Amino acid sequence: MPDVPVPSDPPPYFRAHVFVCCNRRPDGHRRGSCAARGSEKLRDYMKARAKELGLEGVRVNQAGCLDRCEFGPTLVIYPEGVWYRPETPADVDEILAAHLQAGGRVPRLMLTEKDVVPKG
Repeated sequence: MPDVPVPSDPPPYFRAHVFVCCNRRPDGHRRGSCAARGSEKLRDYMKARAKELGLEGVRVNQAGCLDRCEFGPTLVIYPEGVWYRPETPADVDEILAAHLQAGGRVPRLMLTEKDVVPKG
């Protein structure tokens, strides 16, 4: 590859970007879906709580399929690329406090490289 100068990237627009899977598959689909497991309500709750907490530079967005619905509901936080599987508003509160306020993690809710979608 030729030595072409690359301009520096602009600063990030958000310090953290949270994508909540709200994919909905037909009832009875073998993979299930995050929306059928309550992700839309959790997304709405997370958006409202992040605003209430005054989390500056944090954007909570709906995402289409993140390809891990078997573990749903799922969300991923960038720029770190950390995946979680919250099931309740209390789980969302814990993620907001530990990850987005304190810069830590919530290991019991994390999806790791060991959580892979079954083939087939």
